[in-house]
Amino acid sequence: MRRRPAKILRPGELRTLLKAAGRARHPERNVVIVLLSVRAGLRACEIASLQWGMVLTPKRKINHVIELPDWAAKKGSGRRVPMHRDLRKALARLAAVDGQDGPVVMSERGRAMTARTVVNWFSRMYALCDLDGCSSHSGRRTFITNAARLVYWAGGSLRDVQQLAGHQSLKTTQAYIDGDTDAQRRLVRLL
Repeated sequence: MRRRPAKILRPGELRTLLKAAGRARHPERNVVIVLLSVRAGLRACEIASLQWGMVLTPKRKINHVIELPDWAAKKGSGRRVPMHRDLRKALARLAAVDGQDGPVVMSERGRAMTARTVVNWFSRMYALCDLDGCSSHSGRRTFITNAARLVYWAGGSLRDVQQLAGHQSLKTTQAYIDGDTDAQRRLVRLL
């Protein structure tokens, strides 16, 4: 039996999650974790592996891209991900609180969070927000689905979404994309 894919976050659900993350202990870190998932499409293992050097310029400013090396990505799928403005602001706030050395996402004990800890963190946050069907992959699926829906307007193609996701196969990327019945109805009306 196949497992159901992680739920896609609607805008109101994302606002609820960000509010809850901002009210919990370590709010700057928590907001960064959510935005790395939803606005950069990173996996839990990539969030846990992220180092400040991957998000900073040589002059120690927040970069406009995330430089994710092969060693930090699943299946060696390192890539450059343009950084969303909300994520850049959140990283600047986190840097002001925690500094700019070592791992971006630190545990309460001052060590790098593991991928399992990031997965568990998301589970607790989604439970706290009563968001059933969500997992650590919900933000990533939301990112990929939203990117696929908007890629035409950006002048790109699904190949661009595939590269942002770090997938080796376009078939894998397509499995992440959620359909929208309202959009399907509008599309048929246009035919």
